[in-house]
Amino acid sequence: MIVVVGELINTSRKAIYEAVENGDKEYIQSVAKAQMDAGATYLDVNCGTFMEREKEVMKWLIETIREVTDAPLCIDSPDPEALRIGLELCGPNAMINSTTFETPRFEAVVPLAVEFKAKLIALCISDEGMPDGVDDRADIARRMVQALNERGVKNDDIYLDPLIKPMSAGQMNGKNVLDAIYRIVRENEGVHMICGLSNISYSLPARKQINKTFMIQTMAMGMDGYIIDITNKEMAGALFASQLLLGQDKYCRKYINAYRRGIYGEPK
Repeated sequence: MIVVVGELINTSRKAIYEAVENGDKEYIQSVAKAQMDAGATYLDVNCGTFMEREKEVMKWLIETIREVTDAPLCIDSPDPEALRIGLELCGPNAMINSTTFETPRFEAVVPLAVEFKAKLIALCISDEGMPDGVDDRADIARRMVQALNERGVKNDDIYLDPLIKPMSAGQMNGKNVLDAIYRIVRENEGVHMICGLSNISYSLPARKQINKTFMIQTMAMGMDGYIIDITNKEMAGALFASQLLLGQDKYCRKYINAYRRGIYGEPK
């Protein structure tokens, strides 16, 4: 099953920031409902731009969302204390976004994942820095999975992010990620893969086309999680069609339901 984390409730987006500033519950709730209606598995909740008020804003956002949906939440913050507040409020089946394999972050975040039995997004970055090629990513992934297992995190709760770098910064950046996904999922049985897609197209024109194409390619390599705007019909349409073609859509139900919702234009 493809896990979709709806990315829109993020105060780095102007509309969300203004809604928080104005206490506009209705707007936040409409965004939450729209993402769930479009097929999101989790709702990302990120208020990191409110650095001095992050804990307060995190509480308000989650309580606001909980008035209209009990959907699983993905708590997104660089601050472990804000993560804890979010996890205490959001209920079961939570996800944490995210940790790296850098010692300070790893030691601060992993105990929260264990305590709250939360799924954990883990970026392939270590104390040695950001990976470059396939081998670097595979090595960090292997060591991080082993360390997480030793602390009690099961493979099914681990979502590895292979770290996407822009194509504008290197001709092989896309191919390296594709090869790394294929290798990591085969070397770490039961572990999931997740990513955002926007980095791949950074500074290039027609970014949505690149993002959509790369999503399809990564899915074929074994990626089973995305942090995206699932309300974008073009992106959602590509996701459901790709699931269908990869044999991940029993009786074609998800694709047909998406068609009936008008993802591919008005049903005929």
